[in-house]
Amino acid sequence: MKKSLETWRYPVILLCSIGISSIGGWIYFIALNLIVLKLTESALAVSGLYIVRACSSLLTNFWSGSLIDRFNKKNLMIILNLFQSILIVLLPFFSSLVSIYALVFIITAASSMYHPTSMTYITKLIPIAQRKRFNSLRSLLDSGAFLTGPAIAGLLFTLGTPNMAIYLNAIALSLSACITFKMPNVEAHEKFDRDTENVSLYRVLLHDWQMVIRFSFKNRYVMMIYMLFSATIVLMTATDSLEAAFATQVLALSEGQYGMLVSLAGVGVLIGSLTNSAFVEKIPTAWLIGMGSLITALGYLVFTSSFTFLIAALGCFLLSFATAFANTGFYTFYQNNIPSKIMGRIGSIYGFFEALFIIVFTAIFGLVAEWMTIRVVVVSASCMMLFIAVILLLLTIQRSKRSYYQGIVSSRKQ
Repeated sequence: MKKSLETWRYPVILLCSIGISSIGGWIYFIALNLIVLKLTESALAVSGLYIVRACSSLLTNFWSGSLIDRFNKKNLMIILNLFQSILIVLLPFFSSLVSIYALVFIITAASSMYHPTSMTYITKLIPIAQRKRFNSLRSLLDSGAFLTGPAIAGLLFTLGTPNMAIYLNAIALSLSACITFKMPNVEAHEKFDRDTENVSLYRVLLHDWQMVIRFSFKNRYVMMIYMLFSATIVLMTATDSLEAAFATQVLALSEGQYGMLVSLAGVGVLIGSLTNSAFVEKIPTAWLIGMGSLITALGYLVFTSSFTFLIAALGCFLLSFATAFANTGFYTFYQNNIPSKIMGRIGSIYGFFEALFIIVFTAIFGLVAEWMTIRVVVVSASCMMLFIAVILLLLTIQRSKRSYYQGIVSSRKQ
C-alpha cells in the first residue's frame, strides 16, 4: 500500500498543477471577454479575441514542436507558465484594443506551446500501467475546472472587477510553475538533438516536417486513429460555434433555458468524468476511444435533431458525458504509441492542421448557415461526425491491432 502511494506521489502533484492551471484558464477566459466588452461595447471586438487566439495557435504550432523536442520539458513548462503569468498581469494596464489583441496573441502562443510540452513530460513521467488512470483523473480535473472556473469568476466579478480575476489567473500560473519546479527532471541525463543548431531555421523546420511525414507513413494505423479523432474535434468545435444561435433562433429557447443547457452540459462532463474514473481500468482503451467517440457523435445528432428543450437537454448531457471516455482513451493511445522524443513535433504539426481546419470549417459553417439554415448545417455536421466515429470504432476494436492499446509496443518506426 505504501509503495503504491509512493508511485502516485509525483502524478498527484502534477495533477494539482494541471488543475490549478485549468481553473485559472477559465477565469482568465471569461474575465478577458468582459474586459474587452466593457472597453469597446462591441460583440464584434469580443469575437475578434477568438480569431486572434485561433491565429496565434495556428502560427505557433507551425514551428513550436521543433523547439519543444530540443529542450528540457520541465524547464520549458516553468518558463512558459511564468511568461504567461507576467503578460497576464500586464493586460489590465492596456486600454488599446490593438495592444490587448497583441498581448493575447503572445499569451495564446505560450499556451499553445505548453500543451504538447506537458504531454511529452507526462508521457516520460507516468509509467505505462498508470497512464489510463492518470488520464481519467486529468479528465475529472478538467471537468471540475469547467464548472468551478466560471463560478469563481462570477464570484470575483460580484466582489470586485474582471481585473481581479485576471490577477488570480496570473497567481494560478505562477503557483503551477512553482509546483512544476518541485517535479523530477525526467530528462536530466538525456541528450537532445543539437545537430541542427548551426542550420538555418528554414532547414530545421523542413527537416522536422519531413521527419513527421516519414513517421506518419511508417505508422499509418497510429496516425489514422489520430487523424480521425482530430476530425471529430474539428467538427465538434465548428458545430459548437453555432450552438447558441441554434438554441435561441431554431429551438426558440429563452436565455434562461439556454443557460440551463450549458449547465447541464457541465454536469454531464462531471458525471461522465466521475464514472470514467471509477471504471476506467475495466474498460479497454480501444473501447474508450471508439464507443466514447460514437456516443459523443450520437449526442450531437440528438441535440441538433431536437425540436424541444427536453430532447436538446438529453443530447447535451449525452455528448458531454461521453467526452471524458473518448479523451481518456485517446490520450492513453497517443502516449503509448508516439515516441516521446518526437512527440512535440508530432503534436504541434498535427495541431497546426487541426487549428487550420477548425478555422476553415467554422467559417464554412457560418457562411452556409447564412445561405441555407442553421439546422441543415448542424445536422449535416453531426452526421459527418457519426460517420467518422463509426469508422473509428471499427478500426479500434480490430483484434489484430490489440497491441496498440495495451502498451505492448513501446516504440515506433521513425
